[in-house]
Amino acid sequence: MNKYILTLVLFLISMNFLLSQTVEGKWYTMNSDTNEKESIIEVYKENNKIYAKILTILNEEDKHKLCDLCTGKDKDKPIEGMVILKGLQKDGEEWSDGKILDPQNGKYYKCYISLINKNKLKIRGYIGFSLIGRTEYWQRLTN
Repeated sequence: MNKYILTLVLFLISMNFLLSQTVEGKWYTMNSDTNEKESIIEVYKENNKIYAKILTILNEEDKHKLCDLCTGKDKDKPIEGMVILKGLQKDGEEWSDGKILDPQNGKYYKCYISLINKNKLKIRGYIGFSLIGRTEYWQRLTN
């Protein structure tokens, strides 16, 4: 009987730990070629949807770049401070049905995000359906 109680307690503790993990927080974006940190992104929840903005661009040469290829209200705005992830909704273990901006080409793509583990976030941007797209992984910023 004690084995069953111990197993149940351990299961409940592990479920609580898994459920407490969140996509919200500060993340490093990584250069997929060099694996160097490029920027710090803040992922936050607003009206039960997920958004993300670029807090800091780490490369001094890129710090003051404008989104000259963007259209609409983002046209010629500073990339640092820009909201690049918009309107993702919870869908099981991932957040989807939103869009992500690629400031390098000024285009928005459909996307979804999911936690790989508490310190690794998977971001998948795609055109049409998710087979045609690009995946990035962000690392959680830890103190």
